[in-house]
Amino acid sequence: MHFNILTIFPEMFPGTLGGGVVGRAMNNGVWSYDAINIRDFAHDNYGSVDDEQFGGGVGQVMRPDVLGDAIDSIKNRGKIIYFSPRGPRLTQKMVREFAADKDANYTLLCGRYEGIDERIIEEYDIMELSIGDYILSGGEIAAQVFIDSVVRVMDNVLGGGADATANESFEIGGLEWPLYTRPSAWRGRNVPEVLLSGHHGNIERWRKQQSDEITKQRRPDLIKENEK
Repeated sequence: MHFNILTIFPEMFPGTLGGGVVGRAMNNGVWSYDAINIRDFAHDNYGSVDDEQFGGGVGQVMRPDVLGDAIDSIKNRGKIIYFSPRGPRLTQKMVREFAADKDANYTLLCGRYEGIDERIIEEYDIMELSIGDYILSGGEIAAQVFIDSVVRVMDNVLGGGADATANESFEIGGLEWPLYTRPSAWRGRNVPEVLLSGHHGNIERWRKQQSDEITKQRRPDLIKENEK
C-alpha cells in the first residue's frame, strides 16, 4: 500500500508512523509513502500556496492552481482524501474497507489555513473525511491517524493475525471490557475473581456484560448504530 501525502510540512513525516508496529511494517515493505511539498508548485518565488477569500472573511484559502499542479504531478493517485470536518467521521468499518486492498494507492491532502478552494474538491472528486468533531491546525496529524489505523489492521502487521484486533473497541460493536495483568493484587485493588477462575465461559460472559455496560454509559450512540 502506498500513500501520497500532499503537505506544506513534509518534514512532519513519517513522524509517529516511523515507530512501533506501523514503522516496522514500513521497513518490511508492507506500506510506503511520499511526502510531496505543495510549496514546490507555487507560482511565485515566495512559495505562496494561499490567498484571500473571495467574498471576504477571516483566514486564507489554499489556491486551486497550486494544489491542482501538485495533484497532477502524482502518477498513481488512487482515491484522493482531504481531511475536513465536513466529511463523515472515520470509523473502524471504514478503516477495514480502506485496508482491504493491500496494493491500493491513496493520496492524502493535508489542508492548512481556513481550508482549500472548493473547485479542487469538485475537479478531482475528492473524498472529505473527518477524524473527529474538533479542529486541528492542519491535516498532517489526521493523515498520520488515518495511515496508522489502516496499516495496523493489514495482514501480518500485528502479531497474532486476525485475532490480534478481534476483541478491540469498535471491532466488537462497542467498547472493550476492562483489562488486567499481573500482579493480581495492587495497592488494595484486586483483579476480578472471574478472570482468575479459568472458566472460559464465565469469563466471556463477564467481558460481554462489562463491554455492554461501558458502551451504554459512555457511547450509547454505538448501540444505536448497531441496531440499524
